[in-house]
Amino acid sequence: MQQINIPNQFDVLIVGAGAAGLYTALCLPESLRVGLITKKTVSLSASDWAQGGIAAAIAPDDSPKLHVEDTITAGAGLCDRSVVEFLAEHAPRGIQSLVNLGVAFDRHNNELALTLEAAHSKHRVLHAADTTGREVITTLTAQVLRRQNIQVIQQALALSLWLHPQTGHAQGISLFYQNQIRWIKSDAIVLATGGGGQVFAQTTNPDVSTGDGVAIAWRAGAILRDLEFVQFHPTALTKPGADRFLISEAVRGEGAHLVDNQGRRFAFDYHPDGELAPRDVVSRAIFSHLQRTATDLATAHVWLDMRPIPPDQIRHRFPNIIKVCKHWGIDVFCEPIPVAPAAHYWMGGILTDLMNRTNIPGLYAVGETASTGVHGANRLASNSLLECIVFGAQMAHLKHELPRSENEQQKSEFQPQSLTFALSESEWQTQQKYLEKLREKISRLVWQNAGICREQSGLETAIATIESWQQDFASLKLSQFLLSLAPKQSVTFTKPDWERHLRLWAETRNLLDVAYLILKSAAFRTESRGGHYRLDYPHPDPRWQVHTLVEDHNWWKSPVVK
Repeated sequence: MQQINIPNQFDVLIVGAGAAGLYTALCLPESLRVGLITKKTVSLSASDWAQGGIAAAIAPDDSPKLHVEDTITAGAGLCDRSVVEFLAEHAPRGIQSLVNLGVAFDRHNNELALTLEAAHSKHRVLHAADTTGREVITTLTAQVLRRQNIQVIQQALALSLWLHPQTGHAQGISLFYQNQIRWIKSDAIVLATGGGGQVFAQTTNPDVSTGDGVAIAWRAGAILRDLEFVQFHPTALTKPGADRFLISEAVRGEGAHLVDNQGRRFAFDYHPDGELAPRDVVSRAIFSHLQRTATDLATAHVWLDMRPIPPDQIRHRFPNIIKVCKHWGIDVFCEPIPVAPAAHYWMGGILTDLMNRTNIPGLYAVGETASTGVHGANRLASNSLLECIVFGAQMAHLKHELPRSENEQQKSEFQPQSLTFALSESEWQTQQKYLEKLREKISRLVWQNAGICREQSGLETAIATIESWQQDFASLKLSQFLLSLAPKQSVTFTKPDWERHLRLWAETRNLLDVAYLILKSAAFRTESRGGHYRLDYPHPDPRWQVHTLVEDHNWWKSPVVK
């Protein structure tokens, strides 16, 4: 990767280069100098992995009103109707924008092709075969790289927010880049870091999805919302040695059957819509069925049978699924696919308004890392990419919110202090092994105690364990050094391979905080709703038709959601 020099000052810094970050960068006025930060490369994000598509009511027999009602029904009483209406009404415009940028959605007789997904009442999901996310990301990336005002900073790691000591206004971030930690000033910070699926042992998310934005914002004092609501995708490829590759919901929408070892479509035992019920229902159906029938839950799975779909239709709609399954020795034309649920999408996040503003002035959040009010307790399929586009477009208004009091002379006064840090070889190796093992233990603990089904005793035990691990983590020599850094203190690291080590340290810190937040929020909500299911409180409670709000270590309820 070519290394580039980056300035100490931007007008806007965007952290994350998935659909939300890329589209936000494109929607910002070209008069602004924008820095776009990504941990790996601009082509690796959860958006890039999105298969199913992007929802919009553009068919003659459809309407934004129907899209709104489907979204609210899926959201289990916790959607903000006004925000959902905003999303659905702006969806067609967002689709047209993507088409204008060059996104090649599938077409039928020269019209945009639409498919049906679970819990949608109409065919309204646009797609590009079964790699819609990749098509969107590839197109947006190409557009971003053409923009002279956008500087892409790859293989860089945002560590913390930099707030003004008097006003509390976000004024920059600390960034690890090219073996150095440095502080970058900016008039506005946009967090677009995606979800936190890696906090679970089983997830469809890429390894970059470690909840960085939520953790960074929480430590800076941002208000968070509904962190207990995690969507578990019911059909992830489950085979020894294979990644938990997502088998798109669109496969069931096109006619695939979910069957058990006897070939029976068991999902109808749990919901009249069978395999086309909302995701949380289908995930719990699989979980419950395996609890009753499987001998080894660690390797247990059911089967997704694509053979009811005509072969030509499979080849046209799902070439990537065919390819991945073939790689793992599965011929989808002749045999069913072994599948089981995995953590997929985080409905909760940083509390934002319609303009993506948080409670911290100058700090914004877009996409999965934000809690806009669109998804409620359970996201409707294919609304996630749409949210990135519709709310990314809102950032076009940002120029009017940037502070105007700071002149160029004040901007140039920033002079960092340089420090160095080194560990002995034995210390380095010991710490590396400790962090690798800790990261693995975190994901196992959260999967076991805050996975598809939860209960109080397991949550409380897991919270105590995480708190103990947080203390151990804070006592590390590297932690003590980094956590004591003040703004303007830059650090140079002496070993050439510190990039991998620093990323492991930062992601482990974020995963510890995300695990704590999810577990505490799950223990706080004593009911079952949407993506949050309690074995000891298995039903929705009208007194809990409220949002869970978190600031620092304080949890409280919102007013009742109407």
